[in-house]
Amino acid sequence: MNILVVNDDGIRSPGIAHLVRALSERADVYVAAPEGQRSGASQAITISEEIFVRPVEFPCAEAAYEVAGTPADCTKIGLQFFGEQGIAMDMVYSGINFGSNLGMDTLYSGTVGAAMEGALTGVHSVAVSVDSHEARHFDAACDLALDVMSFVRTKTSPATVLNINVPDQPREKIKGVRFTRLGGRYYRDIFVPTEGGGYKMEGTPDAVADDRKLLDVTALAEGYASITPLAVDNTRLDMMTPLAEAGFGIRRRAEMSSGRTLKSS
Repeated sequence: MNILVVNDDGIRSPGIAHLVRALSERADVYVAAPEGQRSGASQAITISEEIFVRPVEFPCAEAAYEVAGTPADCTKIGLQFFGEQGIAMDMVYSGINFGSNLGMDTLYSGTVGAAMEGALTGVHSVAVSVDSHEARHFDAACDLALDVMSFVRTKTSPATVLNINVPDQPREKIKGVRFTRLGGRYYRDIFVPTEGGGYKMEGTPDAVADDRKLLDVTALAEGYASITPLAVDNTRLDMMTPLAEAGFGIRRRAEMSSGRTLKSS
């Protein structure tokens, strides 16, 4: 089995090194990761600039590329470049990220975005994060990354991304695993002046108003790891019928405009 590993913290991050080492016990691992920190890049791709790519050595990996691009660029480039060498990927893993990706974090996360890019290409994908920006404990996250491997390949469609978040604690201090939905974690962003004359965004998440145990934010707050299935398709299917019943239409608007014109004349 071949696995592509990507991240958003950069190719020199300890998190990706831990993940590659763990996955290499079960598969041939290949790496494509940003040259530096690209957190918050979401699923952005580079379309108007050159992307520079260079092969590098990476412990426990069969081969690796350092990419001057976004995390999603790394997924696309890894799948293409290794594919051109006859190496088809069975899975994409993104992480291990420094800092959790919970609730609305998933909309901004380069870690989740890179995994979503894999899913868009039809490859089973997993995102893995540890709940600390100064994380020291990666064993439990690696355990879960390995544990879900068979399930993801046999029980989910490529259009589903598993988003794993783990407390920054030793294995024995983590209470267990909860299977969750996204919680309502929102940020109050503040732009603070810098010495260079620009501004830097700083923000902390609001307190979670909903304490249901099925939420990812609650699971982490209570000492559990969380696994949340995310869908590539963001369509609100429950709104399809109300929209159809509302009677919106270009022709109707044109007829209304024509009626106003006739009336005014």
